[in-house]
Amino acid sequence: MDKKIQNDVLLTAAECAARTGLSVKTLRVYEAQGLITPKRTDKNWRLYGTNEIVRLNEVMILKQLGLSLSKISELLSGQPANLERLLEIQATTLRTRSAQIETSLRLIGQLQLKAKNGLSMEDLLSLAKETHMHEATDDIAWRRYEQARPRTQVEIDPKSLTDYVGDYRFEDGLTGKVRTDAGKLLGGLLGQPEFELFAEAPDKFFLKITPAQVTFDRDETGLVQGLILHQEGFELKANRCEPGTYQKAEDALQDRVKANEPYPGSADQLRTVIAECAAGTVNHDDYTPQLASVIREQLQMVEQELERLGPLKSLDFRGVGAGGYDLYTVDFENGRLEWGLSKAADGRLNGLFMRPAPCDIV
Repeated sequence: MDKKIQNDVLLTAAECAARTGLSVKTLRVYEAQGLITPKRTDKNWRLYGTNEIVRLNEVMILKQLGLSLSKISELLSGQPANLERLLEIQATTLRTRSAQIETSLRLIGQLQLKAKNGLSMEDLLSLAKETHMHEATDDIAWRRYEQARPRTQVEIDPKSLTDYVGDYRFEDGLTGKVRTDAGKLLGGLLGQPEFELFAEAPDKFFLKITPAQVTFDRDETGLVQGLILHQEGFELKANRCEPGTYQKAEDALQDRVKANEPYPGSADQLRTVIAECAAGTVNHDDYTPQLASVIREQLQMVEQELERLGPLKSLDFRGVGAGGYDLYTVDFENGRLEWGLSKAADGRLNGLFMRPAPCDIV
């Protein structure tokens, strides 16, 4: 039993159905699918405890995300009921939906004002895209759920680790590398620390420091040709590239840090970001999909903070950080923050943060 689940109370099937809003028939279906295993009395009556209620919540959340019972059964097979995971995925999903609802209401309000004179093709496309994003959010949520499940490390032939060694380039231009060291497989992304990869199956590895996995792809000859990084609900593909690609990217990053020159147009781009976040309407096309997803989740919080700070007064470039982020001191009428941004090769933002300004800024 999950350590965070206490004071177990047993309910009959009728009581469980009444308290959860499910029917007794539905409980039987879930049991037949292997999703729940209620306890039994001497007379073979079913009893449902807190573990079963947690599992029922998991099932209902995943059903809301569009998964079939067979897929849910596959996803949860062999996993104990996990209250912490349940609450986290539900909170994340609700925060994202809340932010999207606010954005959608603003868009619909704007379109209602224009509807009397007719909507343009651009207006209709914006509405369709906003509607589609709700579906995309659910897909991301259930992938996060799957990525967060416990992993079991298995032993593999240490000699096979060399199959994965090489440089990799993701679709947004970010480079990474995989290498071995003392029988360990290590991976790293440009500007970020290395992490150890632990095998859970042939060609499938996971991280212990964060809920993320790496799957290596092989071609018809058996050679590794790429990888997929599973993290934050996304599946990011990278192709294997020429040896030395990562080092060239690392050298270019260090040259930019030494030159201490911002990305072209990054100051204006940051002003746009702040203005859009303050208005609660963000053009997600300006961000990579994974960053856009994070912004949707946090937009309401950022909007409230910017409302507290008041109008933007000034924005000053501070330098290029070690990870390649352009760092800015941003003064508002009622406070000061430090913002950082980084760009993908196609010009979209792939990194963004705001935090209290360092104490040495006066």
